Amino acid sequence: MCHAATRAPDRVASASAPTPARVQSTGDNFPRQRGSKLVGAAFEAHALVFLQHQRLRFVARNVVCRGGEIDLVMRDRDDTLVFVEVRARAQRRYGGAAASVGWHKRQRLLRAAQFFLATRLVHQNGEMPACRFDVVAFEAGRLIWLRDAFRADDR
Repeated sequence: MCHAATRAPDRVASASAPTPARVQSTGDNFPRQRGSKLVGAAFEAHALVFLQHQRLRFVARNVVCRGGEIDLVMRDRDDTLVFVEVRARAQRRYGGAAASVGWHKRQRLLRAAQFFLATRLVHQNGEMPACRFDVVAFEAGRLIWLRDAFRADDR
């Protein structure tokens, strides 16, 4: 079962990481995990605003299905459907944010994209739309947009 938030998110020009005090006061049993979800949502909001400034159109966010998740689904100016993975790392150690999208993560993204395509009306004139996978990486305070970061047939 897949679902995606299709309501357009509020336009956020900037979002900051939550303070530990705010995370602690939520009453959550897993405050560290709750904090990372809030930080992740802030980076996704930054990525969304950036991509919209690049003239991509919002389709869905947080597409979740068994075995996979896609952070953002956008449409490019040529109607290409763009599945976006947002990654963030404070430092570039271990290859940085972009390098953290390894083979296993790509497989989960592919699985989620297949479910999205199967369950959503995205076909154009009876044909499957062109698709691509992008990565928006935040590394050491910089945003890096990797268009067409990988393909479905990459090994």
